[in-house]
Amino acid sequence: MQAEVKWIEDFKFLGQSQSGHSVVMDGNGGSTAPSPMEMVLMAAGGCSSVDVVDGLKSAGQRVNSCTAKLTTERRDTAPRIFTHVNIHFEVSGDDLDANVVEKVTADSLEKYCSVCLMLVEGMAMTHSWEIV
Repeated sequence: MQAEVKWIEDFKFLGQSQSGHSVVMDGNGGSTAPSPMEMVLMAAGGCSSVDVVDGLKSAGQRVNSCTAKLTTERRDTAPRIFTHVNIHFEVSGDDLDANVVEKVTADSLEKYCSVCLMLVEGMAMTHSWEIV
């Protein structure tokens, strides 16, 4: 996998993926586009959500929606890395089994989510869930 990031102007950068997609990032605190750290956070939420939805469907659950809400704690000084991330999954569906939801959300962070597994090496990562 490859990617390229080009400086546009000021603190704006254009990221281009190998698959041909582009995203603007703002290194000025996210005033005009997501910041690089926000992109990391969204990547973790996206990757883990894929695992949760796939896991629920594979278990025969009739899932209708899945929203991952991520909250963080960061260091106050540079480098301002995340020190803790929690992903709270809100899932809905027809007769969802709470035990299955609990298992697939935990499995995502502990076994399957590539982004989360990379991040957990340098910080605490937790999850919570609810059926809505």
